[in-house]
Amino acid sequence: MNYACIMVQLCKSPKSPKLAASLAAPLDDLLAVELFRALSDPTRNKLLSCLAKCGRACSVSEIAECCKVDLSVVSRHLSMLANAGILSSSKEGRTVFYSVRYKEVTLLLRNLAHAFESCCPDSATRNVASKHSKIKQGKRNDR
Repeated sequence: MNYACIMVQLCKSPKSPKLAASLAAPLDDLLAVELFRALSDPTRNKLLSCLAKCGRACSVSEIAECCKVDLSVVSRHLSMLANAGILSSSKEGRTVFYSVRYKEVTLLLRNLAHAFESCCPDSATRNVASKHSKIKQGKRNDR
């Protein structure tokens, strides 16, 4: 007789938020307060968007042209985005250049999405994906 050993991992969700809080999960490490704080400001979002669409390292004064904010304020916003790991900076003389850390940000957000997906039941993931697909199709039809 031949026997096959099959291991099955049953994944049960904790019965309460209190129990869930006591469990370690990748999601805990990825939900960095500094990252979300950096992304929570509309001006920082606009600066990040302009810099990302530009596709190259830009000086603070170049980036400041995107919005109607004082140069020193723009510099502080960019510094906060850099401290959160979203931007990298380099200095040439007195000029500071910032660029988007595309690879790192993409990987971080992708890992965060996977961590959220691993927490929810399969049917919930399918429902969200289905709703998202319908929303995207609806937006295309509106054009």
